[in-house]
Amino acid sequence: MTRTRKRARRDDSEPTNAGDTSPDDAAPQPSTAIHAAESPPAAANNGDASPRRGRGRPKKSSKRKDRVAEPMSPESERRLTRQQQAAEQNGHVNSSVGPGPEWETVVRVVPAMDAVVKVFCVHTDPNFSLPWQRKRQYSSSSSGFIIGGRRVLTNAHSVEHHTQVKLKKRGSDTKYLATVLAIGTECDIALLTVNDDEFWEGVTPVEFGDLPALQDAVTVVGYPIGGDTISVTSGVVSRIEVLSYVHATTELLGLQIDAAINSGNSGGPAFNDKGKCVGIAFQSLKHDDAENIGYVIPTPVIKHFIGDYEKNGVYTGFPVLGIEWQKMENPDLRVAMGMASDQKGVRIRRIEPTAPESEVLKSSDILLSFDGVKIANDGTIPFRDGERIGFSYLVSQKYTGDKALVKVLRDSKVLEFKIKLQPHKRLIPAHINGKPPSYYIVAGFVFSAVSVPYLRSEYGKDYEYEAPVKLLDRHMHAMAESPDEQLVVISQVLVADINIGYEDIVNTQVITFNGKPVKNLKSLANMVESCKDEYLKFELEYQQVVVVVKTETAKAATLDILAMHCIPSAMSDDLKP
Repeated sequence: MTRTRKRARRDDSEPTNAGDTSPDDAAPQPSTAIHAAESPPAAANNGDASPRRGRGRPKKSSKRKDRVAEPMSPESERRLTRQQQAAEQNGHVNSSVGPGPEWETVVRVVPAMDAVVKVFCVHTDPNFSLPWQRKRQYSSSSSGFIIGGRRVLTNAHSVEHHTQVKLKKRGSDTKYLATVLAIGTECDIALLTVNDDEFWEGVTPVEFGDLPALQDAVTVVGYPIGGDTISVTSGVVSRIEVLSYVHATTELLGLQIDAAINSGNSGGPAFNDKGKCVGIAFQSLKHDDAENIGYVIPTPVIKHFIGDYEKNGVYTGFPVLGIEWQKMENPDLRVAMGMASDQKGVRIRRIEPTAPESEVLKSSDILLSFDGVKIANDGTIPFRDGERIGFSYLVSQKYTGDKALVKVLRDSKVLEFKIKLQPHKRLIPAHINGKPPSYYIVAGFVFSAVSVPYLRSEYGKDYEYEAPVKLLDRHMHAMAESPDEQLVVISQVLVADINIGYEDIVNTQVITFNGKPVKNLKSLANMVESCKDEYLKFELEYQQVVVVVKTETAKAATLDILAMHCIPSAMSDDLKP
């Protein structure tokens, strides 16, 4: 008697397996099920799905559990072979037939979670708008991890302007006081240590791995917001390039990953599949058109920071090639500059006067190579197989004071120079390296040196749009003529009778004092304090305003103004003789 099968309707709410067929493909296929004698009875008891039944009545399975499987007869073997061939022709292969699958053992190493610590910091930021006092203190938490030599790594912005730093290990209820050994503002890395021996007991330091490749898996470990316990997020490396470090507005090698990096993750390690650290989480991209974009400081930058500290005892920074350059992708431009068809490089636009290379390099030189590595017309160099990267990466691998060999094309002649590399000297610095801001007050005029934190204090985080165009132009394009040059401004006027008519002066650059150029804030304070002229005359930017007050009256009024505003001194400690 033939048994009729009805086609059941699939429930759309159930998940569809990768091997499921559509209703149109559900026609009965030749059976590939092994007879009961070859299949252990326990498989049915374990709830495993039975093979699809074919046409004809299958043999009854034995109910005896102790029955030994017998070899198939030649007829059965021929029948099974025909079934296999039919199944292969129809695109169905049963893994239960033929030799078993070969399994590849994948060993995933668990990262050193116990070496990841939580960093508690109390910050007291300076008040750049009122430089004689500090802001209200606040607390923050971030992540860090233990490395060799009884040291801990975290982000520089996690302990910036710190008053107190404490560390807590995973699973511990004790917070240990930490000491900040070095802060690298350019690379956003800080090095800490703990004097208490108990902190280092039972902890295995994190080991560093090599620079990962694209699509390599990474695991970010830390203490982000939303809980007190350790958090683990996973992703892959999606990009490797020279990118902008927000904390210091510098450009160094960085990794872009798709793992979530939230507030509190800063300073936490990123591990590879072998359990080795390949970077430090430090920033993320928040944008309406972007999701899950985080950035990691890679091991070459980390090792440079540690090596710099071990070599010099202090952090000296990353050197730069003090030039501005232009791409040479236009063929007519290359011909006009005297380049041969096989020559590539970039044109030097400007050279920083404070850079050592200003003594040998000239504007419009064509930079052909750096330390023997040829530079392409777009400013890139070969990095790894199929990858290119900006040539500034080569410069960042050097240490302060190192020498490099550069090859340039000048007047159709190839020249070679040995240059000494030094850190970047900006006219408007990105940081003041933890020092309190400088100021000088006379007759109610508050003089300050402009820095990026000062602009941020005056105009907010969007200072690049809110600050006066004249200051932004100096910030973006001006170069320091000497290592100690500063941009000095009258930040505000503390109103008094002596400065009537000058109350509206705000953040205006001071060009000269009594006809002498103002080089920096210290030179201005010295000139005013030692002035014997009858009048103090300050000439401001573009000769728009000239401030003139009587010398004797101004110095006498300064004491009253300081007392009125509860200002302890007319100048900061670094300006005092």
